[in-house]
This record gives sequence, structure tokens and C-alpha cells, in this order.
Amino acid sequence: MVERLYFNDLVTFDTVELEFDKGLVVFTGPSGAGKSVLMSTILTSFGYSTQGSAALCEVTLLKPTSLQSEAYVLEDEVTIKTLKKEKLRYFIEGQNISKKALSEMFAPYVQYLSVRDKSGFESEALVEMLDNVLLVSDKKFKKLKKEYTKRYANYKLKFQELAKIKSDESKLAELIEFATYEVEKIEKINPKIGEELELLQVKQQLSRIDKIKASLATAMDIFAAESAVEEVYRLLDKDASTFIDAMNQVRADFEETEHLANELEELDVEEILDRLSDITALQQRYGSIEEALVYKEAKRKELLGYENIAQDKSMLESFLAMEYTEISTLSRQISTQRQAQAKKLETVLEGYLKTLKLPALTFVFDAKTLDASGSDKLEVVLGGSSASTLSGGEFNRVRLALMASTINKEDSQGVLILDEIDANVSGDESIAIATMISKLSSVYQIFAISHQPHLSALANQHIVVTKDATKSEVVVLSQEGRIDEISRIIAGENPTKEAREFAKKLRGTV
Repeated sequence: MVERLYFNDLVTFDTVELEFDKGLVVFTGPSGAGKSVLMSTILTSFGYSTQGSAALCEVTLLKPTSLQSEAYVLEDEVTIKTLKKEKLRYFIEGQNISKKALSEMFAPYVQYLSVRDKSGFESEALVEMLDNVLLVSDKKFKKLKKEYTKRYANYKLKFQELAKIKSDESKLAELIEFATYEVEKIEKINPKIGEELELLQVKQQLSRIDKIKASLATAMDIFAAESAVEEVYRLLDKDASTFIDAMNQVRADFEETEHLANELEELDVEEILDRLSDITALQQRYGSIEEALVYKEAKRKELLGYENIAQDKSMLESFLAMEYTEISTLSRQISTQRQAQAKKLETVLEGYLKTLKLPALTFVFDAKTLDASGSDKLEVVLGGSSASTLSGGEFNRVRLALMASTINKEDSQGVLILDEIDANVSGDESIAIATMISKLSSVYQIFAISHQPHLSALANQHIVVTKDATKSEVVVLSQEGRIDEISRIIAGENPTKEAREFAKKLRGTV
């Protein structure tokens, strides 16, 4: 329930502050006074797209019991604010919120019907309406619908998995060829961790082999003087052991170097360089030898996965075939209950529609491809005419009848906004519409713009919007003021005595 509305700087309005009653709140006033403009700022507060918005607007409402939000902290009394500068910004309880999020949050609680609007009779909306009635009144249907929803969601997920397998399958040969090539390429090189350093060292030694051999040949002359040096030590009666040890180490080193040189001469230089080039290429491609080996194992596993694709595909196809049969059975059971409920609703609607001067309505079921809602495609026929051929007035009278016949008295926190829903109708039709809206106001808080006396007379709260040359004003009418305004609606700006007496009669004051 909306408790309060405040806004300023809205077209011809300066500042307006209103507190609302429960039930039916009717806005009347001369054409062009600003009733639709005022209504638009309420709609904007709930995320509806409208022509104009106030510089500042605040709407305070009681939070519906079932309204929950993980993203926003909501008190029992919720304030929605819109602020218009360069662009329109939305706030809920002082927290920024997008228009889309705001609209989605309040969509279940705030409905808008306009004589210019012909939505609501789409198949999805009609199916949802029947389901909502059944979910409240039939526990077996609730359990059935829950099972179908869960199983269909799983079916769809598995169907998407199969579609991916088939997509992969069309590329399978190419994927296997690529993975095999990658594995074989690394296996052919068969790199070892740390091998690059060893190869670089060999390359460096190979590049110096000739210089090593030349220097070694010259250095071998040192051994020719070895005996003479030892003799000098002996003649001097000195210890020659240090010299002898040093010469033995030199001899060992020279022998080792000579052996290395012989080994290097036996190596294939081109083979060493090619091997180093292959190792370097792997490092450049994969980052390191370790990463190349990890990549090879990943590709091996990928190849094993491709081998399992045919098996997975076969299992999924079998599962989907069986599950389709199961959920089709569930869907038919759901459809049977929907059709039974539709027949009951047709009977209830007949009385409402007759009151509204409309012919009987029939729900027409047709089959469609299974989806999340089942297999029912639904439309309505009114006296032989499809919904698409109805006038705006007829359309909305049927919508009012549907709302009245499917009303859930346990949920009395919704808001229904009606924009000239009783425009261009006869006196009898106006009475019928007013009666229907009054019935709905026992469950909904209803904001209605009207130019008819009957709806105004049944209002719990009557607000008049007037306009002088440039400015619009809003007044909550007293009992006497309501008589005056209803008289104006009946007979114009200068109502007759008869009009005033009829207004009193409508208000039940005579």
C-alpha cells in the first residue's frame, strides 16, 4: 500500500504532498488539468516508463510481506525516491538502484492498466494466471508443477550438453589431429628438464675446441723440464713434493682436457645445434620445458576425452529420449488441470462479463513445443472474437473481470493503477466497471483516473486535480466537496439541482 506521495517541479505542478487511504483512490478533474501527469510520477517511482518525471519525487509504501531483496536493506516502511538532473536517478531507502532492478522488484506488486494498453492476453500471461490460481488452491498441482519445473530445467541442461557434443563432434577430426600433432611434436623432441644448460655448455666448448687443442699442444712442453726442476730441488736439498703434486695435477688436467677434446671431436656439431634449436623452440612456445611437458599431458587427457565423446553422446541421447517421455507425461497432466481450471473460470467469468455487458469468454488450448511452462499455447475468444480484435475498452473490461475472478484474498498488498479505464463507455457499462473495481479494491489499493460519476462515488478517497492558467493544484475532497465534484462530472461546470441530487444519491447521502 502506498501511504504518501511527495513531488515538486512536475510540468504545471509546483509542490504536491498527498497521504493516501486504503482501497479505491480516484482522481478526477477537468481534461488537461494534469491527472495523467500526476499518475505518471507514481508509475515512474516503480520503474514504469512515462512521459514526464518530477525534479524530485518520494513515494512511501508499506513493504509487501513477500518482498525480499539480497541487494538492498528494506524496512517495513519503504521510501522510493527519484531525482532528475541531467538524467533520472532512482533510490530505494537511500540506496542507488537501477530502473530495471526497481521495475523487476515491484512488478509482482504494482500493476498498470490503461485504456491504451492491450497487453496481458499473451499465451504466457494467460498460462501464468491459471497456474497462479491452481498453485494457491491445489496442493497436488503445486507438487506437479514443481517436479516438472525441476525436471525440465535438468532436461534443458542435458540437451545443451548434447548440442555441445554434436558441435564438438563436427570438429572432432580436426581437434584430434591437432592434439595428436602437439603430443607427437613434444614426444619427438623428448626434452629433459635442465637439458638446455648442458647443451649450451657443450656448444660453448665446441666453439673453443681448436683453441684448446692448440694451447694444449704448446703447454705439453712443460713436462720436458719436469725432471730438471726436480733435480734442482734435490741439489738444493729442498722438498720437491709441492712441485711434484702440482705437476701431477697439471698432467691429470691436461689428460682430462685431451680426453674431452677427443670426445668433442667425435660429436656431430650439427646434431647438437639442431637439438638446442628444438629445445629453445619449445621454451619459446610453452615458456619452459616443464610447461611443455605439462601441456603434453593435458593434450593426452584431451585425446582420451575425445575417445569418450561417442559414449557420452549415446548415453545422453538415451537419457533425453526417456526424460522427454517423462516430462511430456507431466506436461499433459498439468495441461489437464489447467483445462479443468479454465472451464471453472469460464463459468465464474460469465457472470462478471454479463455485468460488464460483454459476451462469454472461452479459453482455447493448443499444443506447442515443450518449454519451461509446459506444452500449452493459450488464447481467449470473446463471443467469437479473438483478443486482438477487441477495442481498448472491451479489452480492459475483460482484464478487470479476469482479475476479479482470480483474486487472491490472502494477498492484499498489491497496487493497481488504472488510467481512464472507464473512458468512453455507456452509463450501464460505467456502473458495471465501477462495481468491479470496487470489488477489486477489497484486495488491491487502486489508483484510478476517472471521468465517470459512478466510480468516483464508490471511492474510499476522492482527489480532484484542477488547473488555472499555468498552475495545477491537488485537493483531497471532503464529503461536501465530493458531492460538488460528482455534480460537475454529471452536468458540467454549472451543475443543475437534479445533478446534485443524483450525486448525493450515488454517494448514499439521501
